[in-house]
Amino acid sequence: MARTALLNKQRESLQKYLRAKSEGRKSKFPTRVYNRCKLCGRRHGYMRFFSICRICFRELASNGEIPGVQKSSW
Repeated sequence: MARTALLNKQRESLQKYLRAKSEGRKSKFPTRVYNRCKLCGRRHGYMRFFSICRICFRELASNGEIPGVQKSSW
């Protein structure tokens, strides 16, 4: 519940930022917008290409739910 509230708040502030950016105004937001995992809301260990954290990535990859990703072996 709290993480979904954080994600919603982050999305709203990002939309406000993009609107202000397109109008040419400077950003007046006091805090930084962090990248968060779309599944669990975790901030650290975020993989930008997949938009999820390393833990969710590992679970999804081991279940075969991410296309094109397979376990490495050498």
